[in-house]
This record gives sequence, structure tokens and C-alpha cells, in this order.
Amino acid sequence: MKKVFKTIGWLLLIVLIAIQFFHPKKNIQQGDQSKAIAKLHAVPDDVKVILKKACDDCHTNNTVYPWYSKIQPVDWWLNSHVVDGKRHLNLDSLGAKPSWLRYHKMEEIVEQVKEGGMPLDSYTWIHKDAILTDNEKAKLTDWAQSIMDEMKQTLPADSLIRPKRPEQPKKS
Repeated sequence: MKKVFKTIGWLLLIVLIAIQFFHPKKNIQQGDQSKAIAKLHAVPDDVKVILKKACDDCHTNNTVYPWYSKIQPVDWWLNSHVVDGKRHLNLDSLGAKPSWLRYHKMEEIVEQVKEGGMPLDSYTWIHKDAILTDNEKAKLTDWAQSIMDEMKQTLPADSLIRPKRPEQPKKS
């Protein structure tokens, strides 16, 4: 029995060493900011600071990776968070989205921040500076709400509502 555990231990060690050579592509795409939300809507400096410390790593194209991202399987786990975060909201490409989607994403920012859903606990465990104070939450939600208000004033009301999808023929 001792020999079986020793063999399993060696196999696990070999696998752990082998996976260190396989890393996902990093989310570092410096450069083109032409589609960023900041190109369409003003982002005050105090909000930029909040976004940088609590949102940008998962919701932009420029993640700042910690040292432990070089270790597998941690890198895969971090990458899945970044990919999922950008799937829900990418501030670097939101400016290219239709107005109804930009409006909806601002609604989601307000909701998630007020309810404490963002930033994720798994992020703030390591990044203590990303824990938002009540004042920072208010600034961030006020900014998102101001964008929604601006859009309501400058765009037709029907452009802020998701278009209905054409009905698909029912399969029989």
C-alpha cells in the first residue's frame, strides 16, 4: 500500500511540473483605446482611480498579473475569471456596442456595486485595496447613473431598449 501512495505522489508531482509549461494567452493588449467607454463618456479622475484598482484587471484588455499567475493551475483559474469578466463587461470595447447595450451595462454596474456583487470576494481576498468604501461605491454608481442620464437626454428612447428578436419558427 505504501508503494501505491508513493507512485501516486510521483505521478502527481510529474503532472504538476508538466502543466507549468502550458499557460493561456495573457490579457495584455496595450494600444487601441478607440472603442473604450471613455471615448464616448467622461470618466472623472476619481472614478478612473476606482476603476483601475477594482475593475480593470477583469473588465479591460489590460490585466496586471500578480506573481502567482506564473504557477499552474492558478493561472488557468485567473484566466477563467478574466475571460468571464470581459464576457460580461469590457470597458475597453463597450464604446463600440449599441446604445441599448451600453445603457444596460451601466445599469448592471449600478446594480452589482450597490448589491456588493463586484468586485468579487475572490479578487478582494488578495487585492485588499479593491475593497470599495461606501464613498467609492457612491462615486462609481453615480458615474454610471450619469452616463445613463446623459444617454436618456441625447438618444432616442427606443435606442436604449434591447430590440426584440425575430421569432423563430417552431420546430414540429
